[in-house]
Amino acid sequence: MIEIIGIRFKSVGKIYYFAPGNIKADIGTKVIVETVRGIECGEVVIANRQIDDSEISVPLKPIIRIATEEDLKIVEKNKIKEQEAFKICEEKIAMRNLKMNLVDVERTFDNNKLLFYFTAESRIDFRELVKDLAAVFRTRIELRQIGVRDEAKILGGLGICGRQFCCKGHMGEFQPVSIKMAKEQGLSLNPTKISGTCGRLMCCLKHEQEAYEDLLKITPKVGAVVTLPDGAKGFVEEANLITGRLKIKPEKSDVPVYADRNDVKLIRDAEIRVNRDELKALKDLEG
Repeated sequence: MIEIIGIRFKSVGKIYYFAPGNIKADIGTKVIVETVRGIECGEVVIANRQIDDSEISVPLKPIIRIATEEDLKIVEKNKIKEQEAFKICEEKIAMRNLKMNLVDVERTFDNNKLLFYFTAESRIDFRELVKDLAAVFRTRIELRQIGVRDEAKILGGLGICGRQFCCKGHMGEFQPVSIKMAKEQGLSLNPTKISGTCGRLMCCLKHEQEAYEDLLKITPKVGAVVTLPDGAKGFVEEANLITGRLKIKPEKSDVPVYADRNDVKLIRDAEIRVNRDELKALKDLEG
């Protein structure tokens, strides 16, 4: 076992483990640590805890100290500098006529690096922009092109449900979402119905997938062959996973009947598949 402290550098970001040494820190405590980017100020989200050392892939960096009042003042000053850097960078982008959209700026605690996050439809040659920014700020400059999901996580907003974006509100890291999940959940494969504001598949499809997988185990799928309560054989035409209501076409009748999944006997189940045309039409949503 090894003792760790879990730290986040963004309100809803990835949790990184550090070696506490002799430091005992409660959740919510600000601490100063060394990262691959330089010296940073983060917030404790996992207090001192023992975990199996097999969960650690590399030696942990130590926590330097619990943040002092002076440290917190530096953090606040850096936030103001980030806003100023954002405006200057936008001016330089316009001057260079670059087709890129600046999303966010981060300054490391020790002021040794400025990171500019942007989106663009294609690769951008920003070498001259880096020179412009380095001449202004006299520090290391790094530009990172991010995707639309990352942009949504940084900027935040409200989803079609009326709630805050999942990625901004509680998701530390993105989870893979697939077209098959939408189909298994019985959703219309209409891009406007299954994609979020970022233009990619809604993250809530992943959150709900486990529940739908459990329901699929007990509910005959569309195309399944079942025996009706009166003993007649039929084919499932529609299946509501939530209510368990099935629309069934009897083998010897053109008039459909409705039954509960608990009232029919499964003879042969069907399989939910995403066909090639559906996948081709919607493949960009999975990015």
